[in-house]
Amino acid sequence: MNHQAPAHIAHPKTIKSFVTRAGRTTSGQAKALAGLGPRFVLPFEQKIFEPQAAFGRAAPLILEIGFGMGDATAHIATVRPQDDFLCCEVHEPGVGALLKRMGELGVDNIRILQHDAVEVIEHMLSAESLDGVHIFFPDPWHKLRHNKRRLIQTPFVHALLKRLKPGGYIHCATDWQPYADHILKVIQAEPGLVNDRRRADGFSEQPAYRPMTKFENRGLKLGHGVWDLVFRRT
Repeated sequence: MNHQAPAHIAHPKTIKSFVTRAGRTTSGQAKALAGLGPRFVLPFEQKIFEPQAAFGRAAPLILEIGFGMGDATAHIATVRPQDDFLCCEVHEPGVGALLKRMGELGVDNIRILQHDAVEVIEHMLSAESLDGVHIFFPDPWHKLRHNKRRLIQTPFVHALLKRLKPGGYIHCATDWQPYADHILKVIQAEPGLVNDRRRADGFSEQPAYRPMTKFENRGLKLGHGVWDLVFRRT
């Protein structure tokens, strides 16, 4: 295992991988947090993450940034049992919801960090430690004056690239076309990444492992689009 200290992320300190949301933890989520949290929720530490110690096996490691209520995350972990998933989400109801779903499905290839993914990447992930990164529906910061708060920026992508193994991938999805165009422009400018599933417009077909969410289905029925982007490290 590579124990090289992670390079510093030259990323504005105001940018985080999450947006503060209101929400109450349900009794079911609280029960899952109490019962399954000690096994599956890991502490944030300023030391390098050891996947084999955390999962009890050596397997490809996928980082997920912001999993919301965790339905898609649990589905992907179920259809890809050969992979391990390190998932970052700061909101307790979402963490509880994912744990509840994991219990229902018998999923054990997920570990959760209830912490800002920007700091997780900076302090816990070593060079070439990831086989993939999932970033699904990050906050688009619609207003022009807020665009600088978007997670997908050049320094952040460069930091992810350093932590990807050769052949590792970044998969982003968004339902906001201006953000999709922004992501495409930023990632295409990174010379170490190549567009893995290029269509004529530069975007990707939705990979089979990513399920259609309820929110996404509702949006598609209203005529909204969804854009997937998959880039791979050379």
